[in-house]
Amino acid sequence: MRTSDPRRTPSLSLSERQVAATHAWRRICVMLATITTCVLLGACATKPLVPYSTDTPPMVLVPTSQAGVVDKRGRFREIYCAVLEARGPGLPDYRPCEDALTRVGTEPTGTGKPVELGQSRRHLVAVVVHGVGYDCFQPWLDTPNTVVTHLRQSGFDATLLDVDALSSSANNARQIRDALMAMPAPEGAPRLVLVGYSKGAPDILEALVAYREIRIRVAAVVSAAGAIGGSPLANDAEQYQADLLRFVPGATCTSGDGGAVQSLRPATRKAWLAQHPLPGELRYYSVVTFPQPERISSILKSSYNKLSRVDSRNDSQVIFYDQVVPGSTLLAYVNADHWALAVPVARTHPTIGALFVTENAYPREALAEAIMRFVEEDLAGPTR
Repeated sequence: MRTSDPRRTPSLSLSERQVAATHAWRRICVMLATITTCVLLGACATKPLVPYSTDTPPMVLVPTSQAGVVDKRGRFREIYCAVLEARGPGLPDYRPCEDALTRVGTEPTGTGKPVELGQSRRHLVAVVVHGVGYDCFQPWLDTPNTVVTHLRQSGFDATLLDVDALSSSANNARQIRDALMAMPAPEGAPRLVLVGYSKGAPDILEALVAYREIRIRVAAVVSAAGAIGGSPLANDAEQYQADLLRFVPGATCTSGDGGAVQSLRPATRKAWLAQHPLPGELRYYSVVTFPQPERISSILKSSYNKLSRVDSRNDSQVIFYDQVVPGSTLLAYVNADHWALAVPVARTHPTIGALFVTENAYPREALAEAIMRFVEEDLAGPTR
């Protein structure tokens, strides 16, 4: 009987190679899913999501109008719908406007004013700060930067401000400060719009409070699915679990100061908000993810269901009311889960999109343009 040489690599047929490739993608996706749902989202532990504690500032859940939040969803819908209609199906992941936004409660009516779709007059620049782990999987994600390209076509611009993927908000606030101070000083009115996605939003707020010198460089602040009030899912996670993100293929991130998970816990965030009033000279805007349940990707269903033990009105990561900056202008409730808003997994990895990140398609380019156009229009108006 002939025995095979263990050193020899057997040749594979085309179909066998396709199966092997599919299994490889599946292993990568399962690893990301395990890290995300069990580590960052706290979906594998059994502790109460909101444990009993008296170590909390006095709090109350009230309508936005009673929390100093101005509801301008009507005008934002006019702008977003105009952008979607003008750019049309030529944009990636196009959706009709009614499907792109979620109507929550009684939405204010629009102003009826025409929407300016020409070149930006102020040339605002979106400076984006991402959330936990982004620097770890960014090389694997290989984002094509279509949002930046699209904004530049309308006279805006955008750039990514790198912060530690696994560090605390206080640590990242210092990095934000250093990056902004390294930019050229503005001539005339400031043009930088700080956009914080997920944990990036509290990182930005901490920077603005701690470092007064950067405020003169900032035109506005936007929270995009920001973890302003933290996430109960972080109560189940530990930092050593988050460190597993360092093993995503191609990752070069480090553990940093090891404070990312602690910074996302609701007790941490709400105590910080209670003790640190936001600078009153700046304007703040909130874009909230409020997906219909069928818009949650299959890979995020477990975390969505777990967070639903507190409130089913969540995006699989954060409850809708924990995404609003106190005293901000509410722009929209977006019909997208947490990843779909800002992490285009399915565009660069369609196999994973088809199998796991099943609801990742969203017209992010149009949304980004609508946000920048609203902010530019609002900054030109009277100060609140």
